[in-house]
Amino acid sequence: MVAYWFRRDLRLKDNHALFSALSESSQVLPVFIFDESILRKLPKADRRVDFIHRRLSELDAYLRAKGYGGILVLYGDVEKCWKDIDEAYDLEGVYCNRDYEPNAIDRDFRVEEILRGKGAYLKSFKDQVIFEESDILKSDGTPYTIYTPYKKQWLKHFDESLAEGYPSEKSLKNLIGKQVPEIPSLEALGFESTDLIEPPMEINEGFIKDYDEVRNFPALDRTSRLSVALRFGTVSVRSLIRRARVLNETWLSELIWREFFMMIMSHFPESSHEEFKQKYSQIQWRNDEAEFALWCAGKTGYELVDAGMRELNETGFMHNRVRMVVASFLVKHLLIDWRWGERYFAEKLLDYDLSANVGNWQWAAGTGCDAAPYFRVFNPYTQAEKFDKKREYIKRWVVEVDTPLYPEPMVDHKEGRERALRIYKEGLASYE
Repeated sequence: MVAYWFRRDLRLKDNHALFSALSESSQVLPVFIFDESILRKLPKADRRVDFIHRRLSELDAYLRAKGYGGILVLYGDVEKCWKDIDEAYDLEGVYCNRDYEPNAIDRDFRVEEILRGKGAYLKSFKDQVIFEESDILKSDGTPYTIYTPYKKQWLKHFDESLAEGYPSEKSLKNLIGKQVPEIPSLEALGFESTDLIEPPMEINEGFIKDYDEVRNFPALDRTSRLSVALRFGTVSVRSLIRRARVLNETWLSELIWREFFMMIMSHFPESSHEEFKQKYSQIQWRNDEAEFALWCAGKTGYELVDAGMRELNETGFMHNRVRMVVASFLVKHLLIDWRWGERYFAEKLLDYDLSANVGNWQWAAGTGCDAAPYFRVFNPYTQAEKFDKKREYIKRWVVEVDTPLYPEPMVDHKEGRERALRIYKEGLASYE
């Protein structure tokens, strides 16, 4: 018997590792482990835990209805859980799809060591990307750190066969037939149901066809909204790449950006907490906690910034254009360390992805691998005028915007910009 380990791939269809497990064994035990080292840091009403639990419950119910035994769902220390599973089921091996985050890589190494000590193996597969970190390199063997040349090479290396699906759903008969224990409830895990609005799990082709024309206007809500599905693997990236190549080049570029950031994180794991460009490490952030609290609450006096932060707080989502504006405002206008903003997004975003979040925050701060120059400071007023001219998005989220209850801007735009440029210049000079 072998086990298939669900992680960032909560689907039965077009699943590489699941397909391989089902192809190589007639007895496959599906497993999911709620990692207590992650969950104990989260609030009881966490939308992501709720989402994962709902998705696992759907998959489990489907498998049980088909007579396939269900998914073994455990909560605890991942290494101990695998020891317990091996003792209970005498595993030959474990199949999983690769995860590229630094902590996940360390976890998988430890689990592999445990399994090897018990005479079992761990097999991992490429599933959530088309190209892994070393598939596309410069002629000298070093990674690309600028997006545009990386994208050109991505497109040059791409072949239709790389986006072909794996028919894992056709071999489910090889899943274990014996019933496994029922999935523990959210309450048993120490969590509770949330106000989660179910994100789409399938592509809306009507949205994608004109994606390049409408994606920057938050009031239209015409982005794919598939970031959650990609984050948790409820949809195959291969299926999205196939459609993107037909439907919209700009959307395809966004999917390539995702792989670019994953590649950067794999080669430069320290960038998760350090400036990619070390010359920016001497910036003297103000880090005013009271101002940070106002930013978090959406009470800065800048309408588009506040609308974005309130959308995030209330739904776990924020429109992509607005994410850039609120990030720029925090690091430039308020001179608050980009890591503070990255951590706050990590707490709130339903689609939180370490590599993309870090990459985009460092881009906004000017400290990243392919970042906006430090002297580029988004003007929240002109951004609102350009992308929310009728203030529909703003009024949707900031109900008191045209009343005396709405605060004055916490910092003058011109003064904030000039202060940011001065502090950045001083930081760069001190590094030299």
